[in-house]
Amino acid sequence: MTFTRAIALSSTLLASTASAADPVITYDEHIKPIFREHCLKCHGEDEQKADLNLANFTAVLKGGSGDKAVIAGRASQSLLFQAITAEDDAERMPPKKAAIPSPQIELIRQWIQGGLRESSASKSLVAERDTSFTPTTDIKLDGPPPMPESLPAFTPPALKRPLPVIAMAASPRAPLIAVAGHEHVRLLDATTQQQIGALAFPEGQPNVIRFSLDGRVLMVAGGKPVQSGSVVLFDVKTGKRLATIGDETDAVLAADLSPDQQLVALGGSGKVVKIYGTADGKLRHKLTKHTDWITALAFSPDGKKLASSDRAGGIHLWDATGGGILLSLSEHKAAVRALAWRSDSKMLASGGEDGLLIWWDAKDGWPTVTNTNAHPPTRPQGFYGKIPNGVLALAFGPNGELLSAGRDKHVRLWNASGGSTRDFPLETTLPLQTSITFDGKGLFTGGADGVVRCLPGSLTHSR
Repeated sequence: MTFTRAIALSSTLLASTASAADPVITYDEHIKPIFREHCLKCHGEDEQKADLNLANFTAVLKGGSGDKAVIAGRASQSLLFQAITAEDDAERMPPKKAAIPSPQIELIRQWIQGGLRESSASKSLVAERDTSFTPTTDIKLDGPPPMPESLPAFTPPALKRPLPVIAMAASPRAPLIAVAGHEHVRLLDATTQQQIGALAFPEGQPNVIRFSLDGRVLMVAGGKPVQSGSVVLFDVKTGKRLATIGDETDAVLAADLSPDQQLVALGGSGKVVKIYGTADGKLRHKLTKHTDWITALAFSPDGKKLASSDRAGGIHLWDATGGGILLSLSEHKAAVRALAWRSDSKMLASGGEDGLLIWWDAKDGWPTVTNTNAHPPTRPQGFYGKIPNGVLALAFGPNGELLSAGRDKHVRLWNASGGSTRDFPLETTLPLQTSITFDGKGLFTGGADGVVRCLPGSLTHSR
């Protein structure tokens, strides 16, 4: 029994053990009978291996010699849950016996996630958190919103087939969408959905695109695999190259521009996050906590934190100016493909190949909302192979809404509290990127077929 299988159980299985009239999972009614059946011979009143007693509620909370057995609200981080869902038969509890049945494992997970209630009259031990969203004050700009006005002439190279939309971003101040192309970036008017112009990126493939918080600067990062990588800053109005930062020996896979435009963070296959100053292009910090390729980077809108993720599922929060590590966020079991900050800087969202979509409290790194089936795998009729699962892209909007794309070929809109509000199935392509316009009215996705679509509907304009 694996963790992934355990969390994927249907509500039908739950209903067979916990009645609809009593949806709250408690130790007395639901969990102790499971422990009695499978665990108390080694962890009961008569014998406590590893000093762990599961025979009464107080002893369960106390834990054993290996520290706390359960952490309220964090099943995946609880030693007891890890022990009963271990993939290695030699490590899984109970030892030398069949795994605990899936419905019972799911009940234990629900009990931990629900706050370790002792009885139906007990309160959850998970502290209540303020997840409310208040829009931040807009930056005051002189003149109209920054839109391209006099871009240099550029003719995109001819292609035999469209390039997948590997990177895309919406301006936070204007109706403008930037989309990655082969050695260039296309600029689309979000209102008319027509191309305004293009910016040359001879450095190679644009893997990351970001607008500055004031919408005046466009950051493009990428390069040529196993050859070179860098970050280029463009003036949005004129298309002028403002700076070229970094000199990597491989393509840049993750990057972001700080809100004050003073710093650029980049990373990739080197497993190191590098922070450069934009004024002089000099290296400020090297962050070396990651153990695998860097997959995403994101500065918080207030400029105080930098979030980074890797291909092994690790996420770290750093002091954006000092470079020191603040928190490590442990929940994902596979590559984290996307990171996005809510505009109030209180919440960080992460999406991974394990199918998890998590809203993190940036203050203490607590997962306030965890959607285990944000983009669940689908199994076509007659298909017997392994179905891919995973969240591929995330983008927050001005009202705290979040737009996600997944391997299930769906784009979904979530409200500020983590609830799903709208679903956009794409039958003909895999959505790779998502963007929300500055006013929250335009929802865009970029697909593996090279087409940018406005949801609902599709762009008539082609590459």
